[in-house]
Amino acid sequence: MSVGLKSAKSGLLETAIIVVEALAIAMFVRVFFYQPFNIPSGSMKETLLIGDYIFVSKLSYGYSKYSFPFSPELFEGRIFSSEPKRGDVAVFRKPNEPEIDFIKRVIGLPGDEIQMREGQLFINGTAVPKEPAGEFVTRGEESSRPRSVPVFEETLPNGVKYKVLDSNPHGPLDNTAPYKVPEGHYFMMGDNRDNSTDSRVQGSYGVGYVPLENFVGRAEIIFFSAAVDEPGALRWWSPWTWPFDIRWNRFFQLVR
Repeated sequence: MSVGLKSAKSGLLETAIIVVEALAIAMFVRVFFYQPFNIPSGSMKETLLIGDYIFVSKLSYGYSKYSFPFSPELFEGRIFSSEPKRGDVAVFRKPNEPEIDFIKRVIGLPGDEIQMREGQLFINGTAVPKEPAGEFVTRGEESSRPRSVPVFEETLPNGVKYKVLDSNPHGPLDNTAPYKVPEGHYFMMGDNRDNSTDSRVQGSYGVGYVPLENFVGRAEIIFFSAAVDEPGALRWWSPWTWPFDIRWNRFFQLVR
């Protein structure tokens, strides 16, 4: 009897050790390599949808205090720093509310001049090519009824291509004054151009220019997606509907 009891205790201890080790490894990976995020808004449609879950690479830009839980003041600036590239989809801390994570696309680099003219993006005085690329079916916040939104493909000066939505041809941010990106800062924009609070919005309520220190990492891959923005989606009391709410076709898609 005593041998059996000792064996059972030994087995439980080994299981506990394995669980603790697995949690420690998972935490280490999350803190230093890849952190999961979920997408709560539609500002990056159609690239990222509400209900997408992504892995963000912290190795891409090195580490700042915002790379770690609770943003400890361990050091200033970044270590092992690598500059974001034009076209990257990146997670960063909002400059005037650093406890909030945002995700947008890197459009302007330090020293660039960015401007919107009649819905056309200009970088350093040159229009970014913008070609029709079909339509995207979405639901607005004011209505649950689906509607089609024109999609365009933009090509940045470094050759990066991506899709943007243009839900309002005369949106409030379709015509702006030129923005001169300060040194050490970046100009971020959402792909859902008429439904994105980004660097085009300056001041206390906007995003403004984003310092390099505020970058958390680059979005790499969608590992899970559920249609949480659809009416009645993912109803906890009816698990038999869950397979129909999950967007199986978005699993393991690279973020471009």
